[in-house]
Amino acid sequence: MNRPNPFKPVRQGAPKAPKRIGIAADHGGYELKEFLAGQLRAAGYEVVDFGDGRPEEDDDYPDFIVPLARAVAAGMVERGVGICGSGVGASVCANKVAGVRACLIHENFSAHQGVEDDDMNLICFGGLVVGHALAWELLQTFLAAKIYRSGASSSRLTKVANLENKLCA
Repeated sequence: MNRPNPFKPVRQGAPKAPKRIGIAADHGGYELKEFLAGQLRAAGYEVVDFGDGRPEEDDDYPDFIVPLARAVAAGMVERGVGICGSGVGASVCANKVAGVRACLIHENFSAHQGVEDDDMNLICFGGLVVGHALAWELLQTFLAAKIYRSGASSSRLTKVANLENKLCA
């Protein structure tokens, strides 16, 4: 199987075809969300911003992450970016929506491997713990990655989908 070097970041310039990327954050991730949304637009992506539209300390991440996750699950956006202070709450919240496979990411290997092997469709960051440059690098890696539908990963994804279906039934 021809797979990328897991220790080398996958870099991407402008996308080959326009892609709709959803993004959402609470006050803890607002600054990073604004930065990443600007970078995405400059790279040619269509960005759908699910808020927060201004940094309000009393906002709650589920109010922004859940609509983003539902849009990812419904195919309204191709991939999503969820941000809160640590990234943990955004990840936990997004994964409560059927059809979403979200993960908190801090390094390049998981940014692409999560898509390739696990069909990750929503990446989460901690706006208070990851720098802007690293978050942009990881986001580019995530967006450039494509799922590999090999026998082993396909079997695993089927098991995850079956688990999700049992929980939702």
